[in-house]
Amino acid sequence: MDKDQFRQVVKILEKRYLTGSKPEHVSDVDPFKILVGALLSHRTRDEMTDIAYNELFSRYKNPAELADADVREIAKTIKRVGFYRQKAKRIKKIARIIYGERGGRVPESREELMKLPGVGPKTADIVLSAAFSKPEVAVDTHVQAVAVRLGIASEKAGYEEIKRNITTLAAEEDLPIINHLFVSFGREVCKKPRPKCSICPITTFCKYYQTWVKASAL
Repeated sequence: MDKDQFRQVVKILEKRYLTGSKPEHVSDVDPFKILVGALLSHRTRDEMTDIAYNELFSRYKNPAELADADVREIAKTIKRVGFYRQKAKRIKKIARIIYGERGGRVPESREELMKLPGVGPKTADIVLSAAFSKPEVAVDTHVQAVAVRLGIASEKAGYEEIKRNITTLAAEEDLPIINHLFVSFGREVCKKPRPKCSICPITTFCKYYQTWVKASAL
């Protein structure tokens, strides 16, 4: 796939999904809330993440309040998400760092974000793209599945390789929206393990469809 083809894929998905609403935990304008929302979302469905996110920030308004909160109370508040006790500890630690050491400001670099407790590449990239509109793309299971089927990455490709391959093909201004587009597409059409190729709008560009689905129909 070349850059022009990838651009066409993005434009097709943009028409279909860009007007759709994003999960609340990545839609706020507050970088700290987006950071906490990304942490809450680990191994948790968006619906449950949004509920926990809203309950948490209805009770604690900012990093200062979370920094002073009892970690057991934080855990009770976010009990709907997976690994809530571990996440509660990390949220409190991060709140202390952001409030106590950084004057309430969330880091704007990938390197600095990944120094925070529990923040890996995916969380850092979500914060950079969603909170700061930086040209980063977060890679999750949906993004990985779509990338592999399009032929952008191999089945064995890791996070950084998939991200690098997408970044090489994508226009810089498209990078902050690619995670949202691919996740929405992956949930509706390009599902794991069985994609709905019969309703897919980008089969023309899809290596999986051209190699396996179309060939098997001949």
